[in-house]
Amino acid sequence: MVVFQVARVETTPLDGQKPGTSGLRKKVKVFTQPHYLHNFVQSTFYALGADKVRGATLVVSGDGRYYSKDAIQIIIKMAAANGVRRIWVGQNGLLSTPAVSAVIRDRVGHDGSKANGGFILTASHNPGGPHEDFGIKYNMENGGPAPESVTDKIYENTKTIKEYLIAEGLPDVDISTVGVSSFTGPEGQFDVDVFDSTTDYVKLMKSIFDFESIRKLLSSPNFTFCYDALHGVAGVYAKRIFVEELGAEESSLLNCVPKEDFGGGHPDPNLTYAKELVARMGLGKTNNESEPPEFGAAADGDADRNMILGKRFFVTPSDSVAIIAANAVEAIPYFSSGLKGVARSMPTSAALDVVAKHLNLKFFEVPTGWKFFGNLMDAGMCSVCGEESFGTGSDHIREKDGIWAVLAWLSILAYKNKDNLGGGKLVTVEDIVRQHWSVYGRHYYTRYDYENVDAGGAKDLMAHLVKLQSSLGEVNEIIKGLRSDVSNVACADEFEYKDPVDGSISKHQGIRYLFEDGSRLVFRLSGTGSEGATIRVYIEQYEKDSSKTGRDSQEALAPLVEVAIKLSKMEAFTGRSAPTVIT
Repeated sequence: MVVFQVARVETTPLDGQKPGTSGLRKKVKVFTQPHYLHNFVQSTFYALGADKVRGATLVVSGDGRYYSKDAIQIIIKMAAANGVRRIWVGQNGLLSTPAVSAVIRDRVGHDGSKANGGFILTASHNPGGPHEDFGIKYNMENGGPAPESVTDKIYENTKTIKEYLIAEGLPDVDISTVGVSSFTGPEGQFDVDVFDSTTDYVKLMKSIFDFESIRKLLSSPNFTFCYDALHGVAGVYAKRIFVEELGAEESSLLNCVPKEDFGGGHPDPNLTYAKELVARMGLGKTNNESEPPEFGAAADGDADRNMILGKRFFVTPSDSVAIIAANAVEAIPYFSSGLKGVARSMPTSAALDVVAKHLNLKFFEVPTGWKFFGNLMDAGMCSVCGEESFGTGSDHIREKDGIWAVLAWLSILAYKNKDNLGGGKLVTVEDIVRQHWSVYGRHYYTRYDYENVDAGGAKDLMAHLVKLQSSLGEVNEIIKGLRSDVSNVACADEFEYKDPVDGSISKHQGIRYLFEDGSRLVFRLSGTGSEGATIRVYIEQYEKDSSKTGRDSQEALAPLVEVAIKLSKMEAFTGRSAPTVIT
């Protein structure tokens, strides 16, 4: 058995290691600087405390992006030196973010061990490759992202770190082959357990959904299906679940071979970046001559986000979570006894609020970041939740879950079509959405992203919007001067959240302008970019009149969009005349 020693390596603090809403994300060239990754990992061990690290079982895997394999070997060696007992690695270093959460919560090792937490190596929906992004975050024993109390400690440690510990004499571990490698160090045995990436997650999905009813839907002669993994880690799970378990044709899978650079694409499941799927579903700029599939979906790099499409029809993420919540009890066995409550992030449209009110469900509005949903779920207060940024999930784990969302939609379609799969007219994705609008009203909704803008200009823009809030009379004068057809602002604030579970307060979570007719404008600086600043503008208009819910979204929102851009002085502060992405 290989014996290793512990080396203490001198280091100095490196700038810019403050974790954002989902960990630390930077360009690969930043992470590959001497000591950069090491400093962050050691600072995390210090933040957790020796009592939580010594003897622990930790998961280390990710979305397979460039630098992941090197990072896994570094973390294994540092974990060994810090007294960790075991490391679990998904085969080839691949585990989706939701699968990591499931593994932490549910997997039992060959020796009866359970995980205490894990490092996830991902920059989510950001591009990958030698010149693109890398990321790392730590998830706790509940399977959810580290809370701010922990990430704040990590950051403080990065500013004072003087040394890190690493195992000397520990060879790189073969992570391509399932099996356990054992080593000996000063504190005894240290194991690295490489396991199949899909087994635990598939078992969990089969306990939630009726796979037989979904299989019947997918085998129906009048139902067609398409799934695009955008060359991210979702491809590993798509083949196992959709093809091997549910019987879909392998030709229904697009870009399902994971690649370190995501095939040169941007693994963000939206109408801008999922070009191939958008074209196949009949939503591209050029007419698709072949008949589009009935249902299409896409994932991001680490498979926690999803996009749902019908034939020539886009489902907004805000509508998606509301529709899942409205149909969950009937269509998904896991929820058959009812929902404990529902929640959405503050920028997400109020479509879920209306469902909660109709169904008399507990409802929560939280800041952006899945950790806030996790607190509610751990306290038994929330079953289904979602974010407008293409994240949807439930209390089966403590992360958003892209494949779960696809299976939820397939379950709803299977339920709605249980009597007409033999050849009758299908109830389509579009039918389900329009029927939902007829009952609950429609929240016209769009998001404008201004990516990689100057950070100083972005801060000045936000300060300008806060200052405007002190005089709503002046704001309404400006609005009426721009568009007489836009309602008055009734109130405006900077969103602040007091967690009902632990009492913690999160400030400066976004700037809101709330209109008398239920419309909203929200401005927020994103925490998921790797450089510069990203300003997100969320524009929403509620329509209760069922005769007016069929308008084109961009047309319906045009007056509010104009107000948002001019009220914020977007071009003056950022130099941008148009957004980078519209979703």
